[in-house]
Amino acid sequence: MSVTAVRPGTSLPLRVFAVTAAVELVAVAADVTVLQWIAKPLLAPLLIWHLRRHGRPDPVVAALAFATAGDIALLVPGQAAFLTGMLFFLGTQICLITAFLRRTTPRPLPVACWALLWVTANALLWNQLGALRVPVLLYSLALTAMAAAAAGVGRVVAAGGALFVISDLLIGVGAAGAEFPARGVLVMATYIAALALISVGWQRRPQI
Repeated sequence: MSVTAVRPGTSLPLRVFAVTAAVELVAVAADVTVLQWIAKPLLAPLLIWHLRRHGRPDPVVAALAFATAGDIALLVPGQAAFLTGMLFFLGTQICLITAFLRRTTPRPLPVACWALLWVTANALLWNQLGALRVPVLLYSLALTAMAAAAAGVGRVVAAGGALFVISDLLIGVGAAGAEFPARGVLVMATYIAALALISVGWQRRPQI
């Protein structure tokens, strides 16, 4: 799902989400803090609005509520705020895992692939993370478990789960002290796409 354009017939919440996402990406690229404070905290609530319009008061809605709190925490500089944001996003991952496992049984191949990525990424970043090693280790375990569970739900949700991992991996790279041009924009673009794909893909699933 594009964050800058939506198809005809797209619901109002998704249209507002697309505009808000575009504002957020411009704000990150231009380093306009005020705009980030306005746009970023609205992203997940707009997707909650979309899901509630389709009768989805389930763990995915709770996951997006945790994501809202995490987004706000991560707008505050400092390690304490970073750890607080990570804790909120741990809640996001646990809620998503709960929702996905209600729909499907994890498949061995995706589980093995995501487990390998978890081990490899933590091994590569371990020496650079310092005091963040254990929190990142535990959070990334939940994150990759979410992606493995998403793989069994459907292609759209699976793509969203994978992009969520990529976004947080880019954050981990930054926490380890490695910077490269446009990292912040890539973090937000993949995160925004992840939330959108998970929400839209989940909304399209038959209710049980």
